[in-house]
Amino acid sequence: MPPSTQRAPDAPGFGVYIHWPFCAQKCPYCDFNSHVRFGGVDEDEFLKAYLRELDHAAALTGQRAVDSIFFGGGTPSLMLPETVEAVLSKIAALWAMEEGAEITLEANPTSVEAGRFRGYRAAGVNRLSLGVQSLDDAELKFLGRLHTAEEALAAIALARDTFPRLSFDLIYARPGQTREKWEAELRAALAHAADHLSLYQLTIEPDTTFAKLYEKGAFALPDDEDAAELYALTAGICAEKGLSAYEVSNYAAPGAQSRHNLVYWRYDDYVGVGPGAHGRIGTGASRLATRARRTPGEWIAAVGRDGHGLEAVEEISPAEQGDEMMLMGLRLEEGVSLARHARLSGNDIAPARIEALVADGLLVREGDIVRASAEGRMVLDAVLARLLA
Repeated sequence: MPPSTQRAPDAPGFGVYIHWPFCAQKCPYCDFNSHVRFGGVDEDEFLKAYLRELDHAAALTGQRAVDSIFFGGGTPSLMLPETVEAVLSKIAALWAMEEGAEITLEANPTSVEAGRFRGYRAAGVNRLSLGVQSLDDAELKFLGRLHTAEEALAAIALARDTFPRLSFDLIYARPGQTREKWEAELRAALAHAADHLSLYQLTIEPDTTFAKLYEKGAFALPDDEDAAELYALTAGICAEKGLSAYEVSNYAAPGAQSRHNLVYWRYDDYVGVGPGAHGRIGTGASRLATRARRTPGEWIAAVGRDGHGLEAVEEISPAEQGDEMMLMGLRLEEGVSLARHARLSGNDIAPARIEALVADGLLVREGDIVRASAEGRMVLDAVLARLLA
């Protein structure tokens, strides 16, 4: 096994993402690459494919030090703890591991999945991300969730006793949700939270069940003004409890930020393994974008045939690298280095664009760093369009 190592402060971070593509039920709002397989899943077959694709990923990256590992999906808590342990052992055999590397697994809070928590901890998982989504049974039913509020609270309590670190998700700006209702639910959640919350406004994604219902007028979402009020309320309440909005939809106590998601938002390197997984890999002066086949059966067949399930490996142009870095980095409270953007893209952003956004109160500039203001975060797409035009 390669020795643990510490990364140089100015070197890019490196993460490994493992995608488990299966769910017990498809949520109506979800556009992730997730599938329901009623005939069951041959987990041994998938484990063999993960291990083989990890070999291929290591050949692309060379020796790196892993900052974080993230099991996402789908519903990774449908995996056996033994599968998780085998994948983690393979990663540790292929790359060096940073001391204290973050290892996160996404889980649903049903009683069945909570029963596996101790097994995941024994396998090496040190951070759990729970898909709670709501603490109201009627809202959970609307969102297509299979757990109750009581099960969610029990899973949170068990997770806090089992893992060193815990995060859970909530969805707000739901149909008919008032400021008062959301404030009560959020404060109840904060009473149970550990050090990290992911709080997402409900959005209608194309080709989802909710998209079809929304088009038929089955329900309405808060308008932009009401949604902005809910966002401001959310940030204010979390700040009261010592959780800052280090990213647009993520709140954490000092030092408790999701290291794996910071790999994405800071435009560091990561490999993606599993159906539909994406990766960004630095190779000297260039950078590669990888994309795996989305359909589990096609991915499995490709891994068996080629040793990997990738359907695309493309070099990212300097201009695209600059745009991607800014698209991700402006989501962060810490902002983006203009000098790094220039190194990646080969071009400076016109000072007049930055000055105009600062004058409009949408950007803040502090030396080399630009970051979105509180107002800018609410219209981030428009800010980016003006900045990168």
